[in-house]
Amino acid sequence: MTISAELLLLTGSVLFFISMLLGKAGHRFGVPVLLLFLLVGMVFGSDGFGLQFENVQTAQMIGTICLTIILFSGGLDTKFNEIRPVIGPGVVLATLGVLITALVTGFFIWWLSGHMFAGLGIGFLTALLLASTFSSTDSASVFGILRSKGLVLKNNLRPMLELESGSNDPMAYMLTIMFMGIIQSGTEPQIGMVLLQTVIQLTVGAACGYLGGKAAVSIINRIRMDNASLYPILLLILGIFIFAATYFLKGNGYLAVYIAGLVIGNAKFSHKRTSMKFMDGFAWMSQILLFLTLGLLVNPAELIPVLVPAVIVSFFLILVGRPLTVFLTLAPFRKIGFKDKLYVSWVGLRGAVPIIFAILPLAAGIPDARWIFNMVFVITIVSLLVQGTSLPLVAKWLKLADKPSKFKAFEDFDVEFSEEIKSAMTEIEISEETLKYGKNLLEMPLPDKTLVVMVKRDEQYFVPTGQTALYAGDKLLVISDDEEALRETYTNMGIYDFTYQRNR
Repeated sequence: MTISAELLLLTGSVLFFISMLLGKAGHRFGVPVLLLFLLVGMVFGSDGFGLQFENVQTAQMIGTICLTIILFSGGLDTKFNEIRPVIGPGVVLATLGVLITALVTGFFIWWLSGHMFAGLGIGFLTALLLASTFSSTDSASVFGILRSKGLVLKNNLRPMLELESGSNDPMAYMLTIMFMGIIQSGTEPQIGMVLLQTVIQLTVGAACGYLGGKAAVSIINRIRMDNASLYPILLLILGIFIFAATYFLKGNGYLAVYIAGLVIGNAKFSHKRTSMKFMDGFAWMSQILLFLTLGLLVNPAELIPVLVPAVIVSFFLILVGRPLTVFLTLAPFRKIGFKDKLYVSWVGLRGAVPIIFAILPLAAGIPDARWIFNMVFVITIVSLLVQGTSLPLVAKWLKLADKPSKFKAFEDFDVEFSEEIKSAMTEIEISEETLKYGKNLLEMPLPDKTLVVMVKRDEQYFVPTGQTALYAGDKLLVISDDEEALRETYTNMGIYDFTYQRNR
């Protein structure tokens, strides 16, 4: 059956629109939006409304492209000065932590299949392969949930978690490929060769990411294009090129594209703010497409036979495997407290990446590959439901949640400065109560270092002077280089419930 381009576009746009509407509602009720995207795909799939999508190779290709964009955007948004203090523990979690998680959980799955679910007949290597696919935390889930919930964490926990999730996929990928190769060849693994290949891939990936990021910044700054809207496209193309080129150089492209994003995002380049916003929006679109595709690929009826063992494995991972890994790997880092380690243990979110890795055995025709895929799918859902919905609650319970600053996006003034200009801006709406403090700007109790740079009256915008008369309903754009001055401004004008936007 041939599907027309018009039908494909119609179906895709409807799915995207429904996902975004549900995502908005889910955010309000504390449900991870990524889980909702996944469920939309399942509802519209073969066991739901009947959309047939069984092309594993296409799903793998979509997953690879989307994950590349998500990791690149995650690197762009990560400030190096924030992750510098946590590079040590972040890297250890992303490498040794993934290995320990795979081994501990793989052994448990093998034991479980032999004692409680003997009918499964899962061999030790298959158990290790399954554990390897979900041994890394998911960058899309961690980035999406932490940032969408506006969770402010103490003790540099958020940058460490984002660094771990952004850089631990290469190790999980290497383990997955390694055990697939062992199962296919049927030979004993050459541990030394496997370790050497892993080191080479990670080293080449890191080098390509760093050098590629530096080269990308130079290219963007040297090219002078008449159309400014092409700069975000150029940034996207460079990121994809770095990923693909690293692959052909026998390095790990996922690590390369994340490091490249980190290098580029912390450098100065032309039209940076516009490009960063474009990449952020494109990353969200990639997340929606990725989770919709994976939801369409699964057959919910096939999940029922694996439901009980998958839930058991999920809770072992959440309550034993992940905490054991975190406390072992972070033991040398004495500055990281007990509560911090508990929270890092809880943020072991699984998501799209494990499902993408679980597609690899399917595409390669590995025995029990469909069972592995279905197990990973259920484990992902349990992780998003149990851990994803409770991140703010657990942070508050452990007293690790910091009070968020009252920042917000502007409603009437679309004004932004270069990030090198440190400032704090706010909108103030003039009311009859506010006018008691002054009828014009000269009379308003504005502190030093604070200026009203623009007024919106009805649909008109103008630059005021000290003698500009103010009326109820006017909107003022106020800017200062001192956040305390903005707070003082509000207090002086009798406004006690306020938000403002910081440029950083």
